[in-house]
Amino acid sequence: MALENVKSHKTKPLKLIATMQMKMITTYIGVGSNLSDPIKQVKLAIDALHKVKNSQVSAISSIYGSKPMGPQDQPDYINAVVELKTSLKPLMLLDALQAIENKAGRVRKENRWGARILDLDILLFGDQIIENKCLTIPHYGMKVREFVLLPLQEVAPHLHLPNGESINDLADKIAHNNLLKLPN
Repeated sequence: MALENVKSHKTKPLKLIATMQMKMITTYIGVGSNLSDPIKQVKLAIDALHKVKNSQVSAISSIYGSKPMGPQDQPDYINAVVELKTSLKPLMLLDALQAIENKAGRVRKENRWGARILDLDILLFGDQIIENKCLTIPHYGMKVREFVLLPLQEVAPHLHLPNGESINDLADKIAHNNLLKLPN
């Protein structure tokens, strides 16, 4: 029995060292909702992001209200940005985000700009540039969306995109389009 204790005692530090050696990448996740109590949906999504394996939420923006992109015959959106450090590969993180969306009741429709219970987008994944049929990083529309740039600037004011552009420069140039920072 004493030998078992020594053996298990010695394996725990090795497991801890292996965990510490996993490379954590800083990612930024856009969170949005405009259906089924959107503030609640955004808060539940942020709670779910805290539970993504091999990941850690390190910053959360304020919550913002914004007008919808595309058809205006839908409710306004609630948006936020979360800084997430993760050792997951990009497609594994995408799978985790889509599982959160699905659990919230997200239904994928052909209308890209339609109303939705929850939308989670990988905006940036470290300094990587990724383009494949499942994923485009940096997110293809982030530089023209105030509801992404301003919350992103809030959590990472010194951030530069993989092409060198400053988040501050982009945020300073974008029209605010009645974006509203909501009280906590």
